[in-house]
Amino acid sequence: MPGDIAKASLLLRVIAKLLDFIIIATAIKAVPQVGYFAGLVYLLISDGLFDGRSLGKKVMRLRVISQEAGTPGTFRDSIVRNITFAFSLILYKIPLLGWFFVLLALVLEFLLMLGNDEGMRLGDDLANTRVVEG
Repeated sequence: MPGDIAKASLLLRVIAKLLDFIIIATAIKAVPQVGYFAGLVYLLISDGLFDGRSLGKKVMRLRVISQEAGTPGTFRDSIVRNITFAFSLILYKIPLLGWFFVLLALVLEFLLMLGNDEGMRLGDDLANTRVVEG
């Protein structure tokens, strides 16, 4: 992979994911019958949109790339790297237990990003991707 690609800062990644979660929450509220499903689908495929960018990443000028080839993230990469968040969103419907799991997943992913030299979280390790600026 090219050495001149800068890893994305933790703050930019958090803001980008927050923007994506706002989009998901808006979909859930705006169209109650299908918004939950639409939000879940968006969460799963979002990092395969716009040449490896979710809407949040596009706004923050970040991109998901393959660790091996340095190419933009695909829909498959996006599904694999976001499966933990999608699972959390599914469990969110269960009062208390689901909410605890969402909080646990978010904290775990954040700590993994914080402790990794490349800023990779569990989803990145599973999909063999990383988030970079650009």
